[in-house]
Amino acid sequence: MKVIVCGVGQVGTNIVRQLASEKNEVTVIDDSEEAIRRIGESHDVRTLLGQASHPDVLERAGLREADMIIAVTQKDETNMVACQVAHSLFNTPTRIARVRAQSYLDPAWSDLFSRDHMPIDVIISPEVEVANAISRRLHVPGASDMIPFVDDQVRVVAVLIEEDCPLIDTPLRQLTELFPDLAIRIVGILRGEEILESTGDEQMLIGDEVYFAVDSKQIRRAMAAFGHEEKEARRIVILGGGNIGLFLARQLMKDHQNVSVKIIEYNKERAEMVADQLDNVVVLHGDALDQGILDEANVQNSEAVIAVTNDDQVNILAALLAKRSGANRAMTLVNKASYEPLMYSLGIDAVVNPRAITVSRILQHIRRGRIRAVHTVRDGKAEIIEAEALETSPLVGQPLRDVKLPAGLMIGMIVRDGEVIVPRGGTVIETHDKVVMFAPRNAVKKVEKLFAVRLEFF
Repeated sequence: MKVIVCGVGQVGTNIVRQLASEKNEVTVIDDSEEAIRRIGESHDVRTLLGQASHPDVLERAGLREADMIIAVTQKDETNMVACQVAHSLFNTPTRIARVRAQSYLDPAWSDLFSRDHMPIDVIISPEVEVANAISRRLHVPGASDMIPFVDDQVRVVAVLIEEDCPLIDTPLRQLTELFPDLAIRIVGILRGEEILESTGDEQMLIGDEVYFAVDSKQIRRAMAAFGHEEKEARRIVILGGGNIGLFLARQLMKDHQNVSVKIIEYNKERAEMVADQLDNVVVLHGDALDQGILDEANVQNSEAVIAVTNDDQVNILAALLAKRSGANRAMTLVNKASYEPLMYSLGIDAVVNPRAITVSRILQHIRRGRIRAVHTVRDGKAEIIEAEALETSPLVGQPLRDVKLPAGLMIGMIVRDGEVIVPRGGTVIETHDKVVMFAPRNAVKKVEKLFAVRLEFF
């Protein structure tokens, strides 16, 4: 696949790394000489210094022959114009743009990005994606991550194994005996930096982060099996009133009933603006690292504190202060992937990585075959994938025990005509089944081939 990536900030760099590692033909455009030099030295890609929205630059980048343009520069307008030029002058098949300003995303202007106006196939808004991810996790107390698949009929949940988890040292094959009528399947175990195959003999140890797929209707029972029976948070404090904090507050008031939300914002003018835009939300002007302002927000009696300032270190320290003050649960936004493995050992309950969330959204449009959704795990070490089985797939028509699956691939759930099926050795995948899988990085390309659209399909 030939892909043009515009902008090599954190998101762009991660996308370039992923695409280059999979042997795609990638050309990178950026107006920073230093950024271009750095990406060219670290990845096998073609680089071009220039403005990503200029037609001559895009032509020199090879957009005329490209399959896709991904515009993720720091400027919304540059991203939008690059996609417009790609459509109008070069007829590029797929156009993806990151758009952060909420004004562009207002439903009142939903026609803006139609094919007749500004034809962008996929709009990525990190603020919206992050707020949605946080809101989903709050719906499942005790989860460090939660991703819905197949129209929310299946959920893949990550939980941290702590000392009070009743399943510690239990071989995975015994879960079926312990919970015979629970539609759950362990698909991945992260132990330190290592991803373990979830074979029947494997056990869950303290400190492991475990991913399991479950029928969404049984999510409460599944969490109870791991020792989590907490109620959804109703008293919530958000640290940071930026775009993410503002959108998150709106989302929480919309999605959660009887919720009390407070926001602490350091900048006075921003705090006043946020207060004007939100009804029934208390906005406090102050420093999230100031114990006095935390006390004023009644953090000690809060059920969840969510740190979403634009500074990773402030988020981490503020979340730890909140936990020490008595907050039940602390969730923090962290941009640097290198910080993420440290968070759980410090006592932070859940980590949100905006870059990983944005990359996941983009990857589902890059993946070949009938890939319907993608979620990256631990900076691309693995992917959780939803795909549709076609009649030409080698998975279809024979028992799973007879199918040679890529090493490390775990099939978590199958959905057929609205029915959620836990895969066993004798399970036969049928045409148009939706399959939810956990795939280590080196198995992803093989998964694409399993679900590829072959010529005989037509």
